[in-house]
Amino acid sequence: MSIMNAVQGGTRRTGRGAGRAWVIAGLIGMAGVLAGCSGSASDSAGSYANDAADGGEEYYDEADSMSEASAAADSSTTTTTRSIIVTGEMYMTVEDPIAAADKATSIVEGAGGRIDARSETAADEWDGGSAWLTLRIPSDKLDAAVEDLRALGTVDEFSTSAADVTTEVIDLDAKISTLRASTDRIEALLADAEKIADIISLEDELASRQAELQSLEAQQRGLDDQVSLSTIDLSLTTEPVVIIEEDSPSNFWDGLVSGWNGLITFLSAALVILGVLLPWLALAALIAVGVILLVRARKARKAPAPASAAPAAAAPAAPAAADPFETTGPPEPR
Repeated sequence: MSIMNAVQGGTRRTGRGAGRAWVIAGLIGMAGVLAGCSGSASDSAGSYANDAADGGEEYYDEADSMSEASAAADSSTTTTTRSIIVTGEMYMTVEDPIAAADKATSIVEGAGGRIDARSETAADEWDGGSAWLTLRIPSDKLDAAVEDLRALGTVDEFSTSAADVTTEVIDLDAKISTLRASTDRIEALLADAEKIADIISLEDELASRQAELQSLEAQQRGLDDQVSLSTIDLSLTTEPVVIIEEDSPSNFWDGLVSGWNGLITFLSAALVILGVLLPWLALAALIAVGVILLVRARKARKAPAPASAAPAAAAPAAPAAADPFETTGPPEPR
């Protein structure tokens, strides 16, 4: 029994010691893992700091640029008014389209606007002429200018449409401000650069960003022009010419009058045609007379001359010799 108790007691002690050993080993392992994690984290932080120090421009573009753009957008949203592009069309009937176009030009220029396009068609017997203008009117003076244009004649149709580009304008302003700051920083880095490779790299990056900046600024100028000046297409025409056809005669007197008018018209047209052809007929007659005289002259030259003396009389013919065998009297009877 004592032996058994001793063995059991030793077994219990041995089990407790092994459990403690496993616990200690686990704690040591966890401490090593935590130490490794803290070391890698510190290495990563140091690497990020070094990278940021060496290539500050890249981290500025990805982090600072986004924050500056967001801040600029937020500030613009709160301080900038709405940006509206207004376009429209106006069709008018006037007595003299060319004169009305001149007056419309004066109205627009007096309001501080301009004429971007103008086309005119002269009047003829079928059409009284027309004019087409593209008006650029300051947005704050559009209503007053339209009222002055209405006084030129009768407005047949007038319509306008508006497009809100406030978001586009704010985004464009934010991109331009951010890109300008980035360009200034690259120029500063370029001024401090000493290595040829760094200078070449910075110059290429600067040229690329300056080209992008110029493109964005051109877009900004276009939007500003469309927002500040509304576009109105103005069409000026006259009343259409109506042709009334005469009715056919319905009685004898109307027929007689119509026939007489037709005869007068025919004779007038015939006299006009005769007047046109008379000079040509006179010229043709002169040419014909000349040709006839020329032909007669040629025939007179070819005629034979008359004989100088009559031919001598012919001598009488000698009698023929008598035939010895020929009988002169009647034949004898047999």
